Amino acid sequence: MDLLTFILFIIGFGLLISGAEFLVRGASSLAIAIGISPLVVGLTVVAFGTSAPELAVTIQSTYAGQADLAVGNVVGSNIANILLVLGLAAMYGALRVDKQLLRLELPLMVVLSGLLWLMGLDGRISHVDGVILFAGAITYTTFVIRKSRKQVKADKAAAAQESDIQITPVKGPNHFIKQIGLILLGLIMLVFGSRWLIDGAVAVARMLGVSELVIGLTIIAVGTSLPEIATSIIASIQKKGDLAVGNAVGSNIFNILVVLGLGSAVSPSGIVVSPLAIRSDIPIMIAVAIICIPIFYTNYKIERWEGAILTLYYAAYTAYLFLSATANPALDPFMSIMTTLVLPITGVIILGTAIRYYIQTRNSSPLLSNTAPPSQN
Repeated sequence: MDLLTFILFIIGFGLLISGAEFLVRGASSLAIAIGISPLVVGLTVVAFGTSAPELAVTIQSTYAGQADLAVGNVVGSNIANILLVLGLAAMYGALRVDKQLLRLELPLMVVLSGLLWLMGLDGRISHVDGVILFAGAITYTTFVIRKSRKQVKADKAAAAQESDIQITPVKGPNHFIKQIGLILLGLIMLVFGSRWLIDGAVAVARMLGVSELVIGLTIIAVGTSLPEIATSIIASIQKKGDLAVGNAVGSNIFNILVVLGLGSAVSPSGIVVSPLAIRSDIPIMIAVAIICIPIFYTNYKIERWEGAILTLYYAAYTAYLFLSATANPALDPFMSIMTTLVLPITGVIILGTAIRYYIQTRNSSPLLSNTAPPSQN
């Protein structure tokens, strides 16, 4: 890899991150101005904005004939969003999980992960599959935005009625022009950043003898997940854990529906899915999505120790990728320890915690039903 390619590779990372930041900042401001709740902003606008790097990389790699990079980028990013993004954010402070996520977005994330595996069984996410996925994205986004706008209007009307004050946001034309400018600037930076990032990633893969799939699952996945990492950690610092969780889960939903959906829809031949992705990486993504169920439902929060476990599992996943790609003899003992010791112990701990929470909740419910709730000051 020559010096220029390396420099462009580094600049590509910077453009992706900065472009996504501008895109999210502009889009979020516009979304709030038109009356969407912060949670839905996290699930839609922020999630789409932080998934924009994955979209740019996938479309670029699809037209460049690097299908493994496209699929590996999305699958690796989805794994990183849960294990790394939420793990790091939860380690800083416990993250609150909004109940709306448990009713719709969490089950949807699990179902979409399984659907992606089914669509890829024939070795390709076809053009028709992409159209179906992208149509699902439009339907989901329309539903949650309409629902949120109705709820926000009702809340504002109730607040105005109680206080006899009419709440009218004041936003001049300059405000909207500024936000649209940020969105356009972000999109331009994403286009150039994704192109340079792909060139550098392919050069690194060829130089090290590592497959493009592994490069997409690690370097590019983490690089394009940096917007989600930054957003979630800042939300955790500001005690807005529901926004952090909504951003990560929403990004996973958009990665499948929009990134792979649009990427395969605009490609006449679709996106090729490698046997390795079907056999290993996508099932891991499904397992990561499923493990969120007991974690999210327990106390409706992600505790710090759970965040540490998620982060350690991402480190283990990365180690597995490199050991597998390099055919390292340490792979067999590593997998033996993980499957016979680490995974079962972790499963027992998480499941035991969930069962204990369920029993405590069930035993305390009669008492709670006969006791007046404490006043909120």
